[in-house]
Amino acid sequence: MSKPNSPPSVTGAGRRELPAYVANGLVGLRVRETPLHPGMCLVSGFSGQHYERQIEAAAVAPYPVAGDLALDGVWLSDAPHQVSELEQAYDFSCGELTSRFVFEAVGRRASVEVVTFCSRRDPTLVCQEIAVTVDKACALGLRAVIDGAGVDGAALRHSRETPGEEAPACDGALLWASAGELSTCGLALATDILGAGEVEPTRPPLRDDRLVSEYAVAVRARRVVRLRQIVSVVPNALHDLPDQQAQRLVAKARADGFEQLRRQNRTEWDELWKSRIRIEGADARWQGIVDAAFFYLNSSVHASSPASTSIFGLATWHDYHYYYGHVMWDIEAFAIPALCLVQPHAAKAMLEYRFTHLDGARRNAQLVGRRGLQFPWESAPRSGQEAAPIPGTAAWHEDHVSLDVARAFVFYADVTGDREFLRTRAWPVVSGVCEWITSRVSKVRGGYAIKASMGIAERQQPVDNAAFTNMGAVVVLQAGLRIAEELGLAADPLWRDIAEGMQIPRRGQAVVSHDAYRTNEEKGATPDPLMGLFPFGYQMTPDEEAATLSLYLDLADDYIGSPMLSALYGAWAARLGDRARALALLEAGYGQFMSGRFLQTLEYRADRFPEQPQAGPFFANIGGFLTALLFGFTGVFPSADEPGAWSQRPVVLPKGWTAIEVDRLWVRGRAVGLSARHGDTARLA
Repeated sequence: MSKPNSPPSVTGAGRRELPAYVANGLVGLRVRETPLHPGMCLVSGFSGQHYERQIEAAAVAPYPVAGDLALDGVWLSDAPHQVSELEQAYDFSCGELTSRFVFEAVGRRASVEVVTFCSRRDPTLVCQEIAVTVDKACALGLRAVIDGAGVDGAALRHSRETPGEEAPACDGALLWASAGELSTCGLALATDILGAGEVEPTRPPLRDDRLVSEYAVAVRARRVVRLRQIVSVVPNALHDLPDQQAQRLVAKARADGFEQLRRQNRTEWDELWKSRIRIEGADARWQGIVDAAFFYLNSSVHASSPASTSIFGLATWHDYHYYYGHVMWDIEAFAIPALCLVQPHAAKAMLEYRFTHLDGARRNAQLVGRRGLQFPWESAPRSGQEAAPIPGTAAWHEDHVSLDVARAFVFYADVTGDREFLRTRAWPVVSGVCEWITSRVSKVRGGYAIKASMGIAERQQPVDNAAFTNMGAVVVLQAGLRIAEELGLAADPLWRDIAEGMQIPRRGQAVVSHDAYRTNEEKGATPDPLMGLFPFGYQMTPDEEAATLSLYLDLADDYIGSPMLSALYGAWAARLGDRARALALLEAGYGQFMSGRFLQTLEYRADRFPEQPQAGPFFANIGGFLTALLFGFTGVFPSADEPGAWSQRPVVLPKGWTAIEVDRLWVRGRAVGLSARHGDTARLA
């Protein structure tokens, strides 16, 4: 296994950039440059009432691993201006963030190193070690803090003792309710101190929404003292009494020990990196970009996640979260395909979130007079119901989300070959969406139309026959017919009629975005039909494909820099065999979205949209990029056929690249390698 490229370390602070993002798919942290100051924490399935829009939204939880230190009674939190020499390094090979700084007070100088990680082996656990070395003997104070100060919501209870036991199982636990009490989460803390002899912490009652364990030690010069914090964070989506379960889990973690937890987390990352995507012939910068995309996507998903993931994963910051942590179509369209190959258990858990909330999709269809399953445009993490900000304009006409969800279920079934999943999960979803299509279309002269719809471009007004929606409907209906035949079930004959008669808007041989389309209209450069072609899989003749690709690639300058589809332009150019253009568009459509601390992919390209906040990591862009690498350039397109038949076209790589290689992907339940050399047929073996 080759070791991934980690990003350069970062010194100083005060730049317009996002803090480091540390996550494992169940818990996500924003860790500040001075990591003892509280950052922000999101937990999968933990949601509350948004303070402004009053809708269900992902809720910030108390920060689990805040801290503080004092030199001869002067606390860092009271003298933050005495911090200097800030440096952070992020090791992508194991998900560990290392922060270093110097704190000076009363003639003493403390060199501090903080290691922070979220465990992938035990996904409720957040772990941190604070190592302090002083230049002169002094009284050293150290605090481990679960910090809810300023967080929307309220503490319902806290505990310091363990009922029926002489010794407490942990330092303490907190039950926290979100704003509106839509959900709760439990946090339990265990601490240990090394290098200071036998010292017991003081554990005062909860005050100002902070649960603190404080150590006071006399320390000699150049002696390292280490404070270790282990916190279990449990949402009530996984346990009805989450603070009690958090105490059980953190007590076990304390017994296992910090070093064992660290080793196990590294082992989990070693396994994930066996699926590292290596690009040959490209420079080291591009390999670093690939490794960053792989790292952030895999950091943000886990088989234990109860609420899929959001378009920003489990990341948020003060100046953005305008998608409110909702689960949206981007996850199924852009993230699921790559995850099916590299982390299939996580992909299955994300789909299970949709399956768990099928009743909500059915009721959503009923509310607008339709049948079958109409998935919410913005799905609330806890309820799975529509949660778009009122008046919900986008949700009125954005029909394609149901098609994206259905296709993701089909894609997973095809990649894994899981017949039980096909029968018990994919079929109910796909057949329900096919039924919805029959109630959504209109019978018109010459076939079927979908009127007053919205494609990928969110325009002011709906259109008739939005190409991506209609193309997606055809793909899903064809999949429904095929699955029904495989399972020996009856399919509605209307599915075939609609699939064969669906109107696809064209201008000459090119598919265009909708009826009455103009290139100079609002968002006219949005390449909706290209998304229908790849990665959705709508079949065109070679001449139709070439004409459609040429039309929208020529409009690329008017779109690139926008979210979602920019990352796919390189793969679309490769379908025309234009390697130089593929490299240029990949740079413009993805490479230039990387910005700031530790190669986080932003939603908007900063030079094209300077007015937009620095918001990321953005998983439509990341997932689109990884989809382009694994499927677009390689010509691999999973289907119900045997994997040997998945390579549908010769490999075409960006100029200068010679191969894409992966040592281990998961296909039909077994590990296979991918070798895609330019000009050859990709091999899965």
